[in-house]
Amino acid sequence: MTETTSLLAGVAGEYFVAAELSRRGFIASITLRNTKGVDILCSNQDASKTIGIQVKTNRGKTRSWILKQKAEDYMADDLFYVFVNLNDGEGHPDYFIVPSNDVAKYVRESHANWLDKPGKKGQKHNDTTMRQFLDRDEKYRNKWELLNL
Repeated sequence: MTETTSLLAGVAGEYFVAAELSRRGFIASITLRNTKGVDILCSNQDASKTIGIQVKTNRGKTRSWILKQKAEDYMADDLFYVFVNLNDGEGHPDYFIVPSNDVAKYVRESHANWLDKPGKKGQKHNDTTMRQFLDRDEKYRNKWELLNL
């Protein structure tokens, strides 16, 4: 996937999430591209509660997304991730709504476990700044209620 294609997939994910939030009766505003860490600001209809949303998108159907090391510490009670599968452009996207505290814990623990396990040839893994979030059991699929708006 080229950088342009990846960027467009990310933009598509943000618009899909904003549209879904609007469809559900929330006020969703996509932030400027230079806003770090929050892709969408979302509030309830009377604007009495606002949350930040970080959108991560993949083009395929796999239930995994790549994050950076900062995801281990990037958390707040009013910050959420919405992971999007674009499903290769077939049908509707799938959404996985995850509190940032859950993401931080997952990527921290899974990365530590990966470092502790030997590689394919028994060698020690080299540390990296890349992290991965997986939702194999679809625990977070369409869990919009977790936003608590």
